Amino acid sequence: MLPFDQREGVIWYNGSFVPWADAKLHVLSHGLHYASGVFEGERAYGGEIFKLREHTERLFNSAELMDMEIPYSVEEIDAACRQCLVEQGFSDAYLRPVAWRGSEMMAVSAQHTTINVAIAAWEWPTYFDPEQRLKGIRLDISNWRRPDPQTAPCHAKAAGLYMICTLSKHAAEKKGYADAMMLDWRGRVAEATGANVFFVQDGELHTPTPDCFLNGITRRTVIDLAKTRQIKINERAIMPDEMAGFEQCFIVGTAAEVTPVSEIGPYNFVVGDITKALMNDYNEAVQRKDAAA
Repeated sequence: MLPFDQREGVIWYNGSFVPWADAKLHVLSHGLHYASGVFEGERAYGGEIFKLREHTERLFNSAELMDMEIPYSVEEIDAACRQCLVEQGFSDAYLRPVAWRGSEMMAVSAQHTTINVAIAAWEWPTYFDPEQRLKGIRLDISNWRRPDPQTAPCHAKAAGLYMICTLSKHAAEKKGYADAMMLDWRGRVAEATGANVFFVQDGELHTPTPDCFLNGITRRTVIDLAKTRQIKINERAIMPDEMAGFEQCFIVGTAAEVTPVSEIGPYNFVVGDITKALMNDYNEAVQRKDAAA
């Protein structure tokens, strides 16, 4: 894989486009040392960024939870994302808006740091191996757990909250798994390292209540698609041993899209009709011209 600092093109950086290689920050930036950064992951299909406004609004909500004020409007960030896609010449792509505290202060307290914002776009096909994805990916069960909401701003898409996700995914990949399922601090099923999870039992969907992790934009989209099919959705607390009784499983996220799961630790699932139907429904939804709304 070509390193990300060696790619070609431009990046929107604090209000203007700069050459890709020049989009740099200082080693003493607060965001690097204290994880004072928030970001979004977005996909464009056929030149349109799927649910762009929802992503931008979540970026601003995450920043507010992190006591950061983004120095642009939601409309300006939307426009910059669209223009970034045009400048890069991509039709299908992944976009990464990110905001972080600068280098004016180097201590825990950082009220007077500049809030920097950048947006990059690159071509990124399916998140998981395409052949493996069709058969259902295999997940390990992580030793790390999603934190109690009283210990972290769990509803922000904040950089620091992904530290345990990286550790979980690395450990899973060393064992030959594609990803890891994380429990929450109470021992309940929570989410994968970067995607929400759904289970199927007796024609109904079951998904964990997002009270200590992100209620993902793709998650909400899939729930709406399921409702259109008149599939009942049970949003509730799910204990790990319940996975033995579920027939199907899939994870959802901007990067993962809708990805079937064949195995989570000792629990096995089939890639069934409901999973396939929602995969197809999602693929159709992101291709619609009103997808950016």
